[in-house]
Amino acid sequence: MHTSTITIDIELDENKVPQQINWLASDSSADMKQAAKSMMVAFWDGADKAALRIDLWTKDMMVDEMADFYYQTMMGMADTYLRATQQKELVDDMKTFAKDFYKKFRETQLKENK
Repeated sequence: MHTSTITIDIELDENKVPQQINWLASDSSADMKQAAKSMMVAFWDGADKAALRIDLWTKDMMVDEMADFYYQTMMGMADTYLRATQQKELVDDMKTFAKDFYKKFRETQLKENK
């Protein structure tokens, strides 16, 4: 059996706010740690039937980057759900929501920048 390892290092400031996020995967083609401004990690606890999540972002993560990150994550989750369940109608609904979310975000940005 093969074991793959993902290492995540979080550098915190004095208030325990993430300053820097770096990660490295043993099976990645990258040989050095990769920097990230934000991360979402979720695990399914089958015994408790509950999602366990870690969502972190650094101080320099901009609001527009966060919107892009959420949009891309929602679209990716929809694709994963389709591969796992073949529930195309539900996936279409998820993608429609993601697109509407992103569109509304862009509209609010335009209003705020006037």
